[in-house]
Amino acid sequence: MLLAALLAAFGINSPSALRLLYPRATAEVTALPAAPGYRAGQRVLVVSPHPDDESLCCAGSIQHALAAGAQVYIVWLTSGDGFELDAVLHEHTLRPRGWALERLGQDRIAEATRAAGVLGVPRDHLFFLGYPDGSLLRLLRANSATPTRSRYTGATRVPYRQALSPGAPYTAASLERDLGTVLDRVRPDVVLLPSTADFHPDHQATSLVTQRLLAARGEQGRERLWIVHGGLEWPVPKGLHEGFPLLIPPRGHRLPWTRVDLTPEEQDTKLRALRAHASQMAVMPRFLKAFVRSNELLTPPTAPQPGK
Repeated sequence: MLLAALLAAFGINSPSALRLLYPRATAEVTALPAAPGYRAGQRVLVVSPHPDDESLCCAGSIQHALAAGAQVYIVWLTSGDGFELDAVLHEHTLRPRGWALERLGQDRIAEATRAAGVLGVPRDHLFFLGYPDGSLLRLLRANSATPTRSRYTGATRVPYRQALSPGAPYTAASLERDLGTVLDRVRPDVVLLPSTADFHPDHQATSLVTQRLLAARGEQGRERLWIVHGGLEWPVPKGLHEGFPLLIPPRGHRLPWTRVDLTPEEQDTKLRALRAHASQMAVMPRFLKAFVRSNELLTPPTAPQPGK
């Protein structure tokens, strides 16, 4: 992208200049239908694999739901305790071990709580499950009574006192029980969850287990799916470009996307929520800020999901 480099060198990063760089991709997003709105009294559940995913995917959607009078709840399946580079910077240790990574998990729970507060989600609408970051797909596939050991913290049970079930073993049965408990308490009308087209295995596992539980309850069709890890270099361009659209991710190019338009004020609130994830901002600020755009993308579960 020589033209992109030249424009950046001269400080030309306005939305209109970027649209010249990505004319076809911008037109594709502009032509998308608007996502369904929300109604007063609806119950909306955001299912987030890690702290920060809830803001990356859905900060605008959360604001729309609350403004319409819906109730919003968020559940995090992991506490983000498997990000070793994050622990190196955050815990000031070159060789993070279990204690350092568990402390990072505690800090990321606090960050997620602050980010939810920025978006207006009450603290008693938040659920932390505390299952092993980076191991959700392995845990599901094992489907064993023997707990999975976290490759990062070394834990085989939920170590966080803030979790829904502290001490629960890292098994598929425990994960399904805890997530099922959240679904029973919230009784959601709308569920925002990752697509299995997302590149991250934890996101794929989150999608699979959530859709399986909804199907067992006869509650299919409530899902609205999103992608955060959408392919090499996506979202493009990196960095903060408010007013420029979030383009369709390569890994989900054939999915029937809908567009959630964000006002400048909603984009600013999304940015503040992401900044609440201070440990992540310290490691990959350009990636996080690249999701602060004039829209978000959601797709209904009408097409077969890759990986299912």
